[in-house]
Amino acid sequence: MLALLGSILVPLLAAGLRSVLWALAGIAGLALAAVGVWWTLAHTGALRALGAALSVTAPVAVLALYASFGMLGPALLSLGLWLLAATAARTALAPGHTTSEQAVVEPPHAPWVLVNPRSGGGKAGRFDLVEKARAAGCRVALLDAGQDVAGLARQAVAEGADLLAVAGGDGTQALVAEVASRHDLPFVVIPAGTRNHFALDLGLDRDDPAAALQALSDSVELRADLGYAADRVFVNNASFGTYASVVTDPAYRNAKARTTLRTLPGLLTGEDAPRLRTRADRTYVDGLQALLVSNNPYGRAVDAARPGRRKRLDSGLLGVVCVRVGNTAQAARMVRGPRSGGLIRLNAGVVVVEADTDTLPVGIDGEHVVLPSPVVCRSAPGALRIRVPRRRPGTPRAGGAAADWPRVARLALGRRNRPLGQ
Repeated sequence: MLALLGSILVPLLAAGLRSVLWALAGIAGLALAAVGVWWTLAHTGALRALGAALSVTAPVAVLALYASFGMLGPALLSLGLWLLAATAARTALAPGHTTSEQAVVEPPHAPWVLVNPRSGGGKAGRFDLVEKARAAGCRVALLDAGQDVAGLARQAVAEGADLLAVAGGDGTQALVAEVASRHDLPFVVIPAGTRNHFALDLGLDRDDPAAALQALSDSVELRADLGYAADRVFVNNASFGTYASVVTDPAYRNAKARTTLRTLPGLLTGEDAPRLRTRADRTYVDGLQALLVSNNPYGRAVDAARPGRRKRLDSGLLGVVCVRVGNTAQAARMVRGPRSGGLIRLNAGVVVVEADTDTLPVGIDGEHVVLPSPVVCRSAPGALRIRVPRRRPGTPRAGGAAADWPRVARLALGRRNRPLGQ
């Protein structure tokens, strides 16, 4: 509460009521930058070049204006205090724990590990994962191109495996995780992919994937949810609309940025622009260009502690992020945040996605699939038993939801929260 008050007082003390004008100038600069980003993504040729220039020059001009009138320092201090206030408020409202962990008493007798040697640009080979897994007592299967991942895992279970593990990317992790879930077997994540967002939210060290093998000997077990888009499982997210259409291009794998910039104009403003509709529990939203359904909600970008990460993996809810920006005016209004209507965030147990087509392209944990429309997404709460090393560098900490400032004020004054309904 003190940081929030300070973020207001600093500009008032520095410029008095004129600080309102400085705030409006900053908002205008952000709006112009948003317009520039929109022109860069949605258009080609001269308008794209102008947009790229505007997205850079608008905020730089505002900062230069602040500096020339001695307001840059107060503005940065005010922004820092506001970020501190928001982070502290979420921490104050956080529950005592977010994920239950149970110590593992008995190690597995017949662990099985699937290694994708191509994932992460050959990460498994660079860290000698095959040799280290065999030394840890694992039966290792190397994944060849075109093999049935789930079939290999089911065969391993039939042959007596009592733990399944994957050294690869999130898409491969999800397929084997579903098999482990169906047979109620523990599952181990070895982050040998390119990004491994699932491993990140489990607190694993993505720079040292071999450290995950400690889960075979000194580990704790926790429960995590699995997400489903129709009958396809995902551990991170399923994306619909713009991004899902981009990844269908064969050139995307080798030239992601160039392919995205080439295809986005047609997908955002052309005849190929997707128009999605969704129903998240009882909330209906239409006119969407893009939609992301995640296995547990992602944190907001303004959450300095864990931007773009999931605070927990066992909430039993899907996170929903909807994008609805169809023109320049809507792009400019994005600076208003959730009130702009351009970016909508929801949490739901069931999400139904549909369009005016018989099928929908979907990016499931980065892999492209085509599913019949409508697509029903759901959560399978606590479906997966995951074993992780007892000591891991990024152990998820408790984190609150969006700051409830009246409740934060009551806590700051030492007052207990009243029960619901009173």
